[in-house]
Amino acid sequence: MPPIIIAIDGPAGAGKGTVSRALAHALGYRHVDSGAMYRAVAWRAVHLGLSLEDEAQVCALASAAHVTVEGGTVVVDGHDVTRAIRTPAIDRAAAAVARLPEVRRVLVDRQRALGRDGGLIMEGRDIGTVVFPDAPVKVYLDASAEERARRRATDEAQTGGAAGVQEVATQMQERDRSDTTRAASPLQAAPGAVRIDTTGMSVAEVVDRVLALAVAAGAVLPTFPPRD
Repeated sequence: MPPIIIAIDGPAGAGKGTVSRALAHALGYRHVDSGAMYRAVAWRAVHLGLSLEDEAQVCALASAAHVTVEGGTVVVDGHDVTRAIRTPAIDRAAAAVARLPEVRRVLVDRQRALGRDGGLIMEGRDIGTVVFPDAPVKVYLDASAEERARRRATDEAQTGGAAGVQEVATQMQERDRSDTTRAASPLQAAPGAVRIDTTGMSVAEVVDRVLALAVAAGAVLPTFPPRD
């Protein structure tokens, strides 16, 4: 069986990144965080002084920018922005960029190209609905608002430093509202997606459940040690 595509969607704090990385390790697949592509474009736009409401300018930037998002490293036009894009300010900027239909068109094309040969786990907010609607495995991860805020507040790489749970919860509510109400590819579970509420579940439990779905869909567990 050829390697498959696994699409994982859900809001911030649901566990997409942690679960996707563990799955990629177990299957020997590539892992791509599609949201990091929007963050990278947003970071570049901010540092070039572009208005995030100017769709033509931001789209031109997205089209010309060289963005790589793999192996835990994010690079845009030669700048390693792996940590720089994980701040509340860039989170807000990325949400604004993600609302621009033409920018989404450019980045969705790139994301689809990454999945041409399969063997890919891509996480985001529109992977199962737009990017890979025919993926054999589509999963929508979610968790209670309290659990999501707690997880994000303890992850300084995401918050840019120590942050209170209530502060993070407010930021996440704003991002959720932006993602679920945008006209272009709003956040929602894809038709046929398996919904998993990760509240109270360990990473291993979630990974095992998705691995079972992947194997049932034709993914083959490697007989050799998974790559680091």
